[in-house]
Amino acid sequence: MTATGRTSTAPDVVDVVALGESMVTFLPSRPGRLADVPSFDRAIGGAESNVVCVLAAAGHSTRWVGRVGADGFGDHLVEAIGAYGVDVSAVRRDPARPTGIYFRTAGDRATDAHEVAYYRAGSAASAMSVDTMDLDAIRSGRVLHLSGITPALSADCLGLMRELTARRPGRPLVSFDVNHRPGLWRDAGHGHGPEVLLDLARGADLVFVGEDEAWGLGGPEAVRAALPEPELLVVKQGASGATAFHRTAGTGADEVTSVPALTVDVVAAVGAGDAFAAGFLSATLREKPVRERLRHGHLMAAAALTVPGDLATPPARDHADRLAALDDAAWGRLRLGPGWTQDVRGADEEVRTP
Repeated sequence: MTATGRTSTAPDVVDVVALGESMVTFLPSRPGRLADVPSFDRAIGGAESNVVCVLAAAGHSTRWVGRVGADGFGDHLVEAIGAYGVDVSAVRRDPARPTGIYFRTAGDRATDAHEVAYYRAGSAASAMSVDTMDLDAIRSGRVLHLSGITPALSADCLGLMRELTARRPGRPLVSFDVNHRPGLWRDAGHGHGPEVLLDLARGADLVFVGEDEAWGLGGPEAVRAALPEPELLVVKQGASGATAFHRTAGTGADEVTSVPALTVDVVAAVGAGDAFAAGFLSATLREKPVRERLRHGHLMAAAALTVPGDLATPPARDHADRLAALDDAAWGRLRLGPGWTQDVRGADEEVRTP
């Protein structure tokens, strides 16, 4: 599968367009309960915009399409995302609805002590629909990247997602990260999350799904059996790695490729999933073999895991290409720590904190 996408030669065609909600994130100044943290630092958060920010930093042309309030937080999001080199000209401003925000604790998201407080109900992003968004701008990329967060926001958002994942001639390559967030669907009132997400995934060309969010199925093969439609399915298996099912042209049979995850000295367990998608898409745009696409996904995820925030500076392209081309034994010996993206030593050496 390659990302040839639409054949338009219009000047606004970019490598990747991402549609979704971005929010202003407030990060605690110290560990502890939200009730005890005295101050917060402002950042940005949003699965889809994270992906295009990373891709832009890696040298790709990108566009983020979303909807934010006509308020200071909306200004901040547009300016901050644009500062990464992402085209934000198609972002809509809503004078009647606010920009979503959220607060989180400093702890690992996987622990019970982690807290997140969302203030996104009735946000400008929840008003995204077929009628309120620029469909031409959304479809103006070689790849359109979507996630399962958007359809949970409102019935209108779900309608927009159904329109964008409908199979029709001339559409871009549609990439869909399942990103199942049970808390968002609990009070959604416009569908059962797992069923909706499975239906949307069936309309995509490339699907990313975590084994832990894959409809209660056991193992990558079971996920593929339930989701045979996408040409390429990537099942993320956490610390074990990732498995890709790539339907080959002509035969219709799957080529199955598994790549183990890297050993990483984790600084913060946030942003890895979005970074993995960005790495995989970057390699897809460059028509790399599936094994190298998976490795680029792992490398971008490692970049995110070895910095405190959601977004990390990716490794230089030639550095990432060199690591992705290692033989299996050398790949297995890699250990990545803070600062590894700037490392220029031999590709068969352990890459660690200087």
